[in-house]
Amino acid sequence: MAATREGTVVTAAPDAVVRPIRAQQLAVAAALALAVAAAWAWLLPMALDMYGAMDGPAAWMMQTHWDWPYAAAIFAMWAAMMVGMMLPSAVPVLLLHARLTCADPAAPLMRSHVFAAGYLLVWTGFSMAATALQWGLSAAGLLSPMMAASAPLPAALLLLAAGTFQVTPLKQRCLSRCRSPLAWLRVHWKPGVEGALRLGLRHGVYCLGCCWALMLLLFAGGVMSLPLIAGLTILVLAEKLAPAVLRVDRWTGGLLIAAGLWVLLASGAQM
Repeated sequence: MAATREGTVVTAAPDAVVRPIRAQQLAVAAALALAVAAAWAWLLPMALDMYGAMDGPAAWMMQTHWDWPYAAAIFAMWAAMMVGMMLPSAVPVLLLHARLTCADPAAPLMRSHVFAAGYLLVWTGFSMAATALQWGLSAAGLLSPMMAASAPLPAALLLLAAGTFQVTPLKQRCLSRCRSPLAWLRVHWKPGVEGALRLGLRHGVYCLGCCWALMLLLFAGGVMSLPLIAGLTILVLAEKLAPAVLRVDRWTGGLLIAAGLWVLLASGAQM
């Protein structure tokens, strides 16, 4: 922008444009970091206690009889886990959304937070479904008290299912949306707070379509297994942020299928 004052051209400093964008992105980044840190601060002590003395924050998980208060606690655990595991992989699109909304004076920061809330709302729905599935698996005796598959066969089937899904066209379509946030936002952009919510929900659906099978691997190795939780978090990040030419999804799909077959063969040899 330029204006004249007594015959002199005055040019607006770039900082006048850049500073509000940076401030918006920093505010969103701080909120995301706080949410992720809070989730891990709750999950980490439970995960460590689960495979330790089991006399601390994980003691309540040892209940074998399911009731609605216990189901609510398990749901809260799953919801916190999804925040800690999935929100980091959404940081690029959330910060890009914050940058784009900063150009609009109509509640830009609120819209960024609503966009993130819409994204997390989808994973909250997944947490409800995962809680119901865990309840059913526990009632059928397919989950051990350590919240892992109680027999090799269901663990192998979960590995095979997750590995097979990794190479399906649906996985590729959903992952392509997550890998190209700018192109995706340009196509699906919606104005206003309601538009930000719809945008967050839509992106959450694509992310769920990309990662739901990987999340079910928690039932194979242990819902509160810290190495598995950390490994899946890193894998989701790698799938979305690594160059597509590395084909992280295809490599992990092959490894998961191989692991599933190995578990099947090993369990058959022991029978």
